[in-house]
Amino acid sequence: MILDQEETTIKAGDIVIQVGTNHAWANRSGKICRMAFVLIDGQFTNDFNLKN
Repeated sequence: MILDQEETTIKAGDIVIQVGTNHAWANRSGKICRMAFVLIDGQFTNDFNLKN
């Protein structure tokens, strides 16, 4: 996974949660890679109230 200022290797069973960050994917292993993505719609807001 490639982010703006870093890169990390994702392995089988790893879970990544993206929260509106720029990212890219690269398979540099030379092997087949299968990934599953779950996309959940959201929107940004300035109302950042953490009180319950």
